[in-house]
Amino acid sequence: MTERMTPENALKAVEKLGGQRWITIFKHGALELEFYAPRGSDPQQPHTRDEVYFVVSGSGWFVRAGARQRFAPGEVLYVPAGVPHRFEQFSDDFAAWAIFSG
Repeated sequence: MTERMTPENALKAVEKLGGQRWITIFKHGALELEFYAPRGSDPQQPHTRDEVYFVVSGSGWFVRAGARQRFAPGEVLYVPAGVPHRFEQFSDDFAAWAIFSG
């Protein structure tokens, strides 16, 4: 990883992966940073680590443990390990930084 990563550069890297929805930017110990840019649907399953999303662009609905809430750029969304969650009805430009820990 370079010393500086922009959302634009991360999105270009994801697009080069041919259908994959995320790219790992870096890992250090139990900390991992990904850039997440799903297109069409979000097939996530619960993770084994806590996760924090920083919404970069786009809007839609975030579903966590059955509760739905709107989201927009600039928001931060937290998901404890093991909790079902996904993004729904999101705009074509949706992208977020995702930090995993624990």
